[in-house]
Amino acid sequence: MQQSAVPELAHTRTRPIHWIATATALAGVVALSSVVRTEPATAAQPAPGTHGKPAAAPPGTTGVDFPLDCGPVKAVVVKKATGDLDGDGRPETVAVVHCDAPMGTPPDGVYVLTRGADGRTSRVVATLVRPEERLTVTALGIRERGVSATLLGYSSDAVPSCCPDTRTPATWRWNGNAFLRSTPAGAHSV
Repeated sequence: MQQSAVPELAHTRTRPIHWIATATALAGVVALSSVVRTEPATAAQPAPGTHGKPAAAPPGTTGVDFPLDCGPVKAVVVKKATGDLDGDGRPETVAVVHCDAPMGTPPDGVYVLTRGADGRTSRVVATLVRPEERLTVTALGIRERGVSATLLGYSSDAVPSCCPDTRTPATWRWNGNAFLRSTPAGAHSV
């Protein structure tokens, strides 16, 4: 066995003074962190031109009369996303809603909500997916002023409602008058 040419380094063995120095440094960091106050972190970005002012609250889904006929059961919001879709600096809410059916997979409707003229109530301004289309939404998001969703559907009326056999990504963008849907070429899968 060959001996090392480098003498044993003094700092490779811990001594009580090392533990005391580490504990003192850690206590100092903890004490300093309780004195320094920072703003709470948020994921929201201020809208352009707001100079850090808080953005308007997005429209809520409570109490909204969705254009959905559920008969004796109520409509249930199963997914929602918020963001400024039309570039006016005020957020909109996109809600995925279906009837609260006791069994089966009820089809979803996808609706865009905005604040009413009073600024307190929410109202539906656009329907992106109608329940009559028999689609189920598995993913929903707002990105770069566009609504994106993954839609599960049926290749024919012979496919049972329990088992959608098509999967389609879709994106909607506001063109100034309406939301236009686009689907990437070759995006339908079975």
